[in-house]
Amino acid sequence: MIRLNQILLTLFVSCSMLLTATAQSDDRFEKIENQKIAYITKHLNITTSEAQRFFPLYNQYSKSMQNIKSAKSNLRSHQHEHQNSDMIEFDSKEVELKKQYRNKFAEVIGAARASQFFMVEQEFKDMLYREWQSRQNR
Repeated sequence: MIRLNQILLTLFVSCSMLLTATAQSDDRFEKIENQKIAYITKHLNITTSEAQRFFPLYNQYSKSMQNIKSAKSNLRSHQHEHQNSDMIEFDSKEVELKKQYRNKFAEVIGAARASQFFMVEQEFKDMLYREWQSRQNR
């Protein structure tokens, strides 16, 4: 019964993410993002009711983090034009954003799972990287 609930939850979350995806989204990106959501749901044991509140927050967090990383990347590519800019400022912004959203996530899924979220997210990224590497070595 619990397994069925997790499968239904994963399908629900995946479908809702597909419906809210922007028209410019690359099909591959959507698939990866859906896999990430399913991975997070499974590893944090997020219930259906928690998912309805958690994933809108997650989407906000993800968008904000992407904006910071994009600005950081842009600075890196134009470093010669911005000699006074400090990359540590962007690292600090990332940490502050994580702290802010850890508190928001904790209101929905509890403090322990909110803290664990960042580890689960990194595990997923590591898994993707290993997959990519294995494809490159074929």
